[in-house]
Amino acid sequence: MTTPASDPKRDARDARRMARSASRLYAVQALFQMEHSQLSADRVRQEFLNHRFGFEVEEGVEMIDGNIDLFREILDKAVNWQARIDQMTDRALIAKWPITRIDPTLRALFRAAGSELVASDAPPKVVIVEYVEIAKAFYPDGKEPKFVNAVLDHMAREAKPEAF
Repeated sequence: MTTPASDPKRDARDARRMARSASRLYAVQALFQMEHSQLSADRVRQEFLNHRFGFEVEEGVEMIDGNIDLFREILDKAVNWQARIDQMTDRALIAKWPITRIDPTLRALFRAAGSELVASDAPPKVVIVEYVEIAKAFYPDGKEPKFVNAVLDHMAREAKPEAF
């Protein structure tokens, strides 16, 4: 049995997709860190760029380099649009569970995803899939990924109804 030759175009596309996914994960982590440390977006962004992107975790094992522009864009838009994003999230949650009462990791995830839904050209379905995958990384055995899917679907339909 022979193995197919590598397709350079597909490999490049896969690398770009992985970098975008990594940027989204890093953005959720950065937003979480900003909330818990009370540090500015600029300071946390610089820390991530200096110590996370391409950082060697252990000898020979590096973290994935992210798409720096996307990472910056998500952070900036999450901060600039936070009030609107939080209001959208509140409307998607059960009335008894405002965003201030949910897990801080989920709050950071909703803000990152919300920034893309509100202020980017990213297709809503792509945003939902990407952030559900991030939820699975943080909560591999929990119900949170399904919860994230439902909340982001509601937010996406509000932010970009024409996409559905």
